[in-house]
Amino acid sequence: MTQLWPAPVASGAVRATVSVPGSKSITNRALVLAALAEGPSTLRAPLRSRDTELMARALGALGVAVQDGPDGSWQVTPTSLHGPAEVECGLAGTVMRFVPPVAALAVGRIVFDGDAQARQRPLDTMLNALRELGADIDGNALPFEVRGTGKLAGGPVTIDASASSQFVSGLLLSAPRFEQGVTLLHQGKPVPSLPHIDMTVSMLRAAGADVDDAEPNTWRVAAGPIRAFDVEIEPDLSNATPFLAAAAATGGTVTVPGWPAQTTQAGDAIREILRQMGAEVQRTARGLTVTGPDELAPIDIDLHDVGELTPTVATLAALAPGRSQLRGVAHLRGHETDRLAALQNELNKLGGAVEQTEDGLLIEARPLTGGTWHSYADHRMATAGAILGLKVPGVVVEDIATTNKTIPDFPGMWTAMLEDSM
Repeated sequence: MTQLWPAPVASGAVRATVSVPGSKSITNRALVLAALAEGPSTLRAPLRSRDTELMARALGALGVAVQDGPDGSWQVTPTSLHGPAEVECGLAGTVMRFVPPVAALAVGRIVFDGDAQARQRPLDTMLNALRELGADIDGNALPFEVRGTGKLAGGPVTIDASASSQFVSGLLLSAPRFEQGVTLLHQGKPVPSLPHIDMTVSMLRAAGADVDDAEPNTWRVAAGPIRAFDVEIEPDLSNATPFLAAAAATGGTVTVPGWPAQTTQAGDAIREILRQMGAEVQRTARGLTVTGPDELAPIDIDLHDVGELTPTVATLAALAPGRSQLRGVAHLRGHETDRLAALQNELNKLGGAVEQTEDGLLIEARPLTGGTWHSYADHRMATAGAILGLKVPGVVVEDIATTNKTIPDFPGMWTAMLEDSM
């Protein structure tokens, strides 16, 4: 039965220190690179969540050993990739888009499937690109089948990655193992979430790959080995944003320890976003501290490169007197759910005034009332409902357990944050 979770109301300003687990984006990229490396690798402080466990099991199904280390690390030992295998993707975009190129390098038949909702997510761009590079694939959406021969020719390929940066990252991560590497050209509307591609390129280079991204919309990865590595996973900055938003919404102060001085994570953009909405933001050796204003300011912002932050920003905008506009996020209609429609529906049900535009949302702050906030099996919709509940009594979040996708025990962390404030 779907869990209904009464979102706690903040009795006053939230004041807490919240440690967040490792980055999902870095963990899943590191798992793929480790699976293709020359020798055993160690991932320290990895995120343990539904999405990363699905990635570990997917690679394990292909013969890769992913084992628990004594210190909570993951020890990854590559091997000859092989089928037959079944890969369960859940609703994880990184699994359904990063693992097919790995499967194309395996020997045997590999079947991919996932949650019912995942069958609606676009995959044809990735699968058609792999066919052009020499893969034998049956199907254009989940479920589909990869029939691997142990190698992939690689070479030049042109795609339209305007629906998701994951199409680019998925191809680049395995490209050093293609016989000719890959020269990937994007043609179409601008690629969303470019920081995620920067993360992929940075991690490839750190593992010894030769990557040329000097030309806009073009990525060249030379064929060659991937070095084994030992890496400490950064805290997940996007998963930290609901907790920082709690400070902004309530005029409180929240610190997230370990915030990196330099990072490729898209979540780092929350610093400037919260400043624009009136918060005080400071990064020190201790971490990142956000202190909220007496009253949030509305915002007009392009979130194209950091679309994953949209549910958090939209919720804060609904609490900020005035009119806000979120732009550049049309691609969110193809995420775990249609996030633009979901935000419009849920905020308006509670008394909000939200309109969809061609590429975003117009949000006019109105007095809000309690009610059921549907998550649509989307972890970021669920955390958005929790933020709203801090200020709006009676918000009940449907399927709070979907947050396990990226944040283990989010309800416990949220409750602990509020208990620290008392």
